[in-house]
Amino acid sequence: MNRKALTALTRAWSELRSWAAPASKADRFADLWRWAEKNRVYKAVAAFFRTAMGKGTPWGRSFSYREARIPNREESMTTKTDQNTRTQNLPLSRAEFDALLRRLNLANTRQTYQALARRAEQESWSYCDFLGRLLVEEVAKRKQTRLQRCTRGAHFPFFKTIEEFDFAPQSKLRKSLLGSYLGPDFVTEGRSLILHGKTGRGKTHLAVAIGYRAIQNGFETLFATAAELIEDLSNASQKGRLHQSLVTYTHPHVLIVDEVGYLSYGPDAANVLFHVVNVRHLKKRPMIFTTNKPLNQWGKVLHDEDLAAAILDRILERGRLLQLDGPSGRTRHLQVEENLPSGTESAKISGIGLPQFPEPTPITITSE
Repeated sequence: MNRKALTALTRAWSELRSWAAPASKADRFADLWRWAEKNRVYKAVAAFFRTAMGKGTPWGRSFSYREARIPNREESMTTKTDQNTRTQNLPLSRAEFDALLRRLNLANTRQTYQALARRAEQESWSYCDFLGRLLVEEVAKRKQTRLQRCTRGAHFPFFKTIEEFDFAPQSKLRKSLLGSYLGPDFVTEGRSLILHGKTGRGKTHLAVAIGYRAIQNGFETLFATAAELIEDLSNASQKGRLHQSLVTYTHPHVLIVDEVGYLSYGPDAANVLFHVVNVRHLKKRPMIFTTNKPLNQWGKVLHDEDLAAAILDRILERGRLLQLDGPSGRTRHLQVEENLPSGTESAKISGIGLPQFPEPTPITITSE
């Protein structure tokens, strides 16, 4: 017998001797085996009494592990049942109710059960109706709490839903085209999406709405701008912590990368972004990108044509590109785009993209 088993037997014997004298030998057996099973040492206890004590057991009879273990487990169950019956017959105070519900982590039930109990008495609910209502309220509260927690953890810049998106100004995009991206299949099948369009067309609104719908479907979402993601991973790469920092962007079920191409990035932008896209592609975890740059310009934006092509190849293997057009949602009420000058006049105002042969500046000659 090893030292560990001997220590356990010594503790078992000390524990047994410290108990008060039971009403019968069977009770003493039941107490011993309850303690032995709780501490997973009943085999060692049986071997101890069979070898060390022999026939002279403390109870004046020969000892057999099989003979003692099976009846005493039944007697133990009977004893527990009797104790539970006595406990159930006792009325519970409000403090006892609160303690039990707190132990079961039923926070909402602890706050609502009294009001529901009074209503149940007034409306003569059955026990099943009362219990069912408690469960429905608890599940609804937990679902609401989870939505709030996951929405905060997603770091959305604002809160928008798909019902708030105005499809009227869009000439190509319709809500029916987004059907597969609003259900659980969007996440389970690892689909991805690139939303392309000029500024103010609702790309970020649509990305946030799809991400929030994924949260409603039971998944986690993370929102980050491309500049934030690239800067974070670039700093981590310089410190030798790239693989640890990648978990932040590869663990959530849905990742939204906003504003690709709006700002300039460091020379390793394509490298760190490829790590994120590649890991998520292998795990079949969906990604949503918003950009104002055509896909053939991502190489210039990320400073690496080859890696940009590899990134887009992985995104679009199980994804698609959606074009958003129409007027800007921010300045639609001003009708700015309709009043903007065109051609030579706009070139003179902006100073960008002047015509090859600009009109000469007229000179007025006055005679003396």
